[in-house]
Amino acid sequence: MITSIDTTVIVALWDRDPALSLAAQSALEAALTHGGLVVSAPVFAELMAAPGRSETFLNSFFQDTRIAIEWNLQEAIWRAAGQAFQKYAVRRRQKHASGPRRILADFLIGAHALGRGYRLLTLDDPLYRAAFPNLALIRV
Repeated sequence: MITSIDTTVIVALWDRDPALSLAAQSALEAALTHGGLVVSAPVFAELMAAPGRSETFLNSFFQDTRIAIEWNLQEAIWRAAGQAFQKYAVRRRQKHASGPRRILADFLIGAHALGRGYRLLTLDDPLYRAAFPNLALIRV
C-alpha cells in the first residue's frame, strides 16, 4: 500500500529535536516496508516556504529518498478538498473556534490521499480525521 506523507512529517524529520526527527524517521521507514512513499504537490510547495529550503534542495531530498512527488491533482481531488474545506469553515464558525486557521493545502493533501486510495502519514490526525473520516491515517 502506498503512503502519502503530510508536510508535518517531513518538517519533523528535519527538526533539531532528536526525539521528533527520530520518530518521523521511524514512521517513514515503517511505512516504506508496506509500499511506496509519495507526497502531493501541495506538500512540496509548503516545504519551499521554510528558510533555506530551495527547490534544488527539495528536488535532491526527494530524489535521494525515492519519495515520489505527484504533481497532478484531478478534478475529483480538487472538489473533495473544496467540500472538506467548506465543512471545516462551517464547523469553525459554528463553534466560534479560536486558534490557527487551516489552509486549503491541508485539505488538498487529505483529498489527494483519499482520492488515490493511499494512507496518510501525519502528525495532525485530528484535522484529517474530522475532514476525511474514511481516510486511513498513520500517526507519527
